[in-house]
Amino acid sequence: MPIDLAATIPLIDHHCHGVTADDLDYPAFQRLISESFRPPPEGTTEFQKPVGLAIRRFCAPVLGLPKGVSGQDYVAARQALGAAEVNRRFLRACGMSAMLIDTGHRAGMILDVPGMAEVAAVPGHEVVRIEALAEEIARGGVAADDFAATFDAVLRERSKAAVGLKTIMAYRTTFVIDYSRPTAADVAQAAGRWMAAASASGSWRLADATVIRHLLWQAGEVCRERRFPLQVHVGVGDADILMHACDPTHFTPFIAAMDRWDVPVTLLHSFPFMRECCWLSEVFRNVYYDVGFTLNFAAPQAETILAEAMEMGKFTKMLYSSDAFGLSELFYLGAFQFRRSISRVLDRWIADDFCDASDADEIVGLIADGNARRIYPLPANGALITP
Repeated sequence: MPIDLAATIPLIDHHCHGVTADDLDYPAFQRLISESFRPPPEGTTEFQKPVGLAIRRFCAPVLGLPKGVSGQDYVAARQALGAAEVNRRFLRACGMSAMLIDTGHRAGMILDVPGMAEVAAVPGHEVVRIEALAEEIARGGVAADDFAATFDAVLRERSKAAVGLKTIMAYRTTFVIDYSRPTAADVAQAAGRWMAAASASGSWRLADATVIRHLLWQAGEVCRERRFPLQVHVGVGDADILMHACDPTHFTPFIAAMDRWDVPVTLLHSFPFMRECCWLSEVFRNVYYDVGFTLNFAAPQAETILAEAMEMGKFTKMLYSSDAFGLSELFYLGAFQFRRSISRVLDRWIADDFCDASDADEIVGLIADGNARRIYPLPANGALITP
């Protein structure tokens, strides 16, 4: 039965982040289960939503607590154990065979790739976030005329030991932009404007569409040469997301260009655009997708989310990810929710005579790790293939 395979098959978490080594207090823990910049309204907590229920219900026993323990008691027990022990328990209980880690988000507050690999006791590999790299280069004082060449050189050097690249342009420009490749003069002018404004304001957040277009095309070149996928943030995010303009169908011109280059494009977390991602995976040979942290945040409705993501998408195009950040609980819950949800979906398909157990086992194997192994430079033993 698929539930047996789903419970035991190792997962490649193809999109995740590091966890914090800090012993978190009650407010700090809540901040890491929220996508908001603001604290919850007075008199309420972040535990009063689906992901909070899931932590209290399914994470509590891993810490030796009864199911349904209060949020305050949960965090108190977590502090008593210490972050190192908590992280070890949850990360090693996930059943992962590899983690592909985006290192470009709040890197100073989380474990790096070697640190994650040590705690989880599975291989960890880096995915380089192109906007974060560009901001690092700009802060370093590069001249505007040298920005493009410097970015290309640093990207190639930084990604030598990586397995993929990632863009968060949906946060910065949305997908509703011109996708033509900018000229060198256009890039230099745009970089100059951006860096002058950033130097004056102290904020190096890159949101210039011309510069980002250059990053995309350079990233595409590196991906084509090294057989990397390009990960793309889609849909849900923080309060600065303009959701309607993060529909991945707006990204079609660049997807088509990467299709011609045979560069895999992986659409991350998808919600609420699961159907759009399914369609794109059907019509473009190079498009892959996942549902990421949506399973954690949907919690009791995770099965519904996963079932929608599987409505018409190719089983050879869907990937597993937790998109966990900060909390090792989110790694554990992501794996738990995926295994539970896909087992229930496929058991229903078997009961309705749409497939048999061998079909279901194949589907689980593809999504859990088979598809990731096919498109990322990872051999069977999880070690890195050097391009």
